[in-house]
Amino acid sequence: MRNQYYILRHGKSLRNIQRIASCWPEKIKHPLIPKGERQIKKVVKELKNKKIDLIFNSDLLRTKQTAEIVGNAIGVKPKIDKRLREVNVGTLNGKLTDDIGKFWDKEGKLSPLEYYKKRFEKTPPKGENYVHLEKRMKSFLKDMEKRYKNKNILVVSHQRPLTFLEKAFYGYNFKKLVNIIVEKKEIKTGEVRKL
Repeated sequence: MRNQYYILRHGKSLRNIQRIASCWPEKIKHPLIPKGERQIKKVVKELKNKKIDLIFNSDLLRTKQTAEIVGNAIGVKPKIDKRLREVNVGTLNGKLTDDIGKFWDKEGKLSPLEYYKKRFEKTPPKGENYVHLEKRMKSFLKDMEKRYKNKNILVVSHQRPLTFLEKAFYGYNFKKLVNIIVEKKEIKTGEVRKL
């Protein structure tokens, strides 16, 4: 890799409390809650030492607010990249997250491997499946590598897109991806990781 990457999941937001799927377009605005703002202000201290040159973020409210807090603190203006948006669940947008899984597993009987295999194969109406998500995260990484050299780049996005960015970066296979999700090793709200 020609650049150094740091990934940051947005701070805790109203969406995390309400457990509502929120992708583009945002049917309901989900701003950071006070705890989320505190999480990001704490992360800023860690990022100040990283000499961040560029910040790219999703255009959803919670990630924009996160990127703005960091950008203001370290003096870097964030840039929006739509490829960093949350997984597009299409017509399921705005529904409870517990109900969304039923689109892929109506009876709740699939094993994790079977369930996530379906997430790659079956696309919700007007949405995307994990093949699409993986393509856009690989596209983002490839584009950064083509456009920049020797930069410290902060990527502010959402849990599953950042997991797929890690998958692209490290070359995880499907089974490793599913283990990361099932074992709850995905990036947490307000967490920063170095790739």
